[in-house]
Amino acid sequence: MKKIVVLGGGYGGVVTSKHLAKLFKKDKDVSIQLIDRNPYHTLLTELHEVAANRAPEDSVKIELKKIFAGQKVDVVLDSIDNIDFASKELRSAKSTYKYDYLVIGTGCKPTFFGIPGAEEHSLTLWSYEDAVRLKEQIRDKFGKAAKETDPVKRSKMLSFVVVGAGFTGVELVGEMAEFRDELCKEFYIDPSEVRLVVADMAPKILPILPDKLIEKAAKRLNKMNVEIVTSAKITGVTPSGVVLGDKSLEADTVVWTAGVEGSDLVGKLDVKQEGRKRIVTNDKLQSVDHDDVYIVGDNIFFIPEGETRPVPQMVENAEQAGPLIAHNIYADVHNKPKKPYKPGFHGTMVCIGSRYGVANVGLPNKMFMLTGFMAMFSKHLINMYYLFTVAGFHKVWTYMMHEFFHVNNRRSFVGGHFAKRSPNFWLLPLRIFVGYKWLEEGIDKLPKILKDPSNIFLIPPSPHADVVTAASQAAEEVKTTVDASSAASAVESASTSVTALPVPGFIKSIVNWFMDIFFYTSDGGYTALATVFQFFMVFMEIAVGVMIIVGLFTAVSSAITVALGVMIWSSSMASTEMLWYMTAGVALIGGSGSAFGLDYYVLPWLRKQWKKIPLVRRWYLYTD
Repeated sequence: MKKIVVLGGGYGGVVTSKHLAKLFKKDKDVSIQLIDRNPYHTLLTELHEVAANRAPEDSVKIELKKIFAGQKVDVVLDSIDNIDFASKELRSAKSTYKYDYLVIGTGCKPTFFGIPGAEEHSLTLWSYEDAVRLKEQIRDKFGKAAKETDPVKRSKMLSFVVVGAGFTGVELVGEMAEFRDELCKEFYIDPSEVRLVVADMAPKILPILPDKLIEKAAKRLNKMNVEIVTSAKITGVTPSGVVLGDKSLEADTVVWTAGVEGSDLVGKLDVKQEGRKRIVTNDKLQSVDHDDVYIVGDNIFFIPEGETRPVPQMVENAEQAGPLIAHNIYADVHNKPKKPYKPGFHGTMVCIGSRYGVANVGLPNKMFMLTGFMAMFSKHLINMYYLFTVAGFHKVWTYMMHEFFHVNNRRSFVGGHFAKRSPNFWLLPLRIFVGYKWLEEGIDKLPKILKDPSNIFLIPPSPHADVVTAASQAAEEVKTTVDASSAASAVESASTSVTALPVPGFIKSIVNWFMDIFFYTSDGGYTALATVFQFFMVFMEIAVGVMIIVGLFTAVSSAITVALGVMIWSSSMASTEMLWYMTAGVALIGGSGSAFGLDYYVLPWLRKQWKKIPLVRRWYLYTD
């Protein structure tokens, strides 16, 4: 039995484990373990949204056992204290884990560069707990400041300094600016009293972006009343604020986002390291000291061929390294050639608040600069792509909910347009009326099809049929019913006062071709399939009507309403009344059966049963 252990449930560890599970799916003599101290995978790049109250706290967590449900990965919760490379063991306070292949992806932690007081007197943003703690700190300071009468103390409470103007610092301070506006309204504080500062020792913010995008980002921060301090000689952090040379920024809240270094465990491992506790690897991403130890994510120190700098500590590095490591382990087990790591990064993006961003994205040899809507669109698209690869539809759905639909104060790059929700009970009268109309139509036609099944009146006459007969039949139908076939016959054959909705010529051609094959005989009559189709249509009208009235599977039956309308229209049989059916059907799709309908009881029960199906959990085909 070959034992593969992946240490760390971050981006690199999760991606690597997913690919290992796929490659070794049929290898019964290979086991895969993922060890992490937390039962969840944390979306570190989204922590600023939680810290500034844009997204719910659990939005940045994905349960590891959900990620690997039905897959060949054993998730183990433990905190590893030491690795014995000689005996191939990982050791914790409670257990020992043997391995044949080890993947180290323990990530990083904040580094304070030895600056006095930085670690003791500042908050960080590098974990779920950090984000929650910071959100509580910000709200607490606003709450206390609202009651504080001493102007000096009040000013310190309402001053917030973010040290570090890289991606994390800029994204955080942008979100804090929006959070500030919300809290000022809540606690009746003048926004001019609140001071937000982002400070960095570098000469400019976001230094890895092109100057044009840096200028755009700085302009946006200034518009949000965020002070930018660059080329700052940060010499200390005290309980009263940040010391900049011989000056100080007074603030009760200092957030440190100025840099990272390898985790405590990596720092004490007996392996070659460079940079800030990063493990040196060869081009196969193996530790240069141990062939059976691979490194993934932020822990990698590798300089690709033709480059002068090591691979960056960014999510895309983990996403590209993970599959390669999985391949190389699989290749080693099966005596196949390994592949070298040749990363091709597709750019970087940073959001400044919920509605604006800058991005430099594209192909490795051709980058495009994006700002505003397009930058935010690309960021959300890439986030959803990653979430889909990790947890499928389930996590993409929840992401869309908190980013676009369940948003407050227009904190979305599409504003509040998709978040305008009204209680579903206001749709109850419309639901009952639409259901009644379908039921009435179906019941009116039912005696006709039962009395003479060969009497086809829901499909227009064949072009080969006798025109006079067709016109006579159409005129009779217009007098007795308002169904779509009457309208179509009136237009096409009888020239009555009922006007059908126009249909483009190419759609008419497709529909006529389809009907010639399935519904018309060569002598202008109808096929047996036409009779079956007519029975089906009448049954659907009755069934859809009942389902909409009682509110059962309302989204499906409302979608069928729209689909039936489109089908009738495409066959040139829709009167203007059909527009009403289709628009009402669209309005009812969004959960109208959850108020005074059976969906209120049935859907929760079905969701619970659905999630119990192994295949559903395996492919994340569910929502919470």
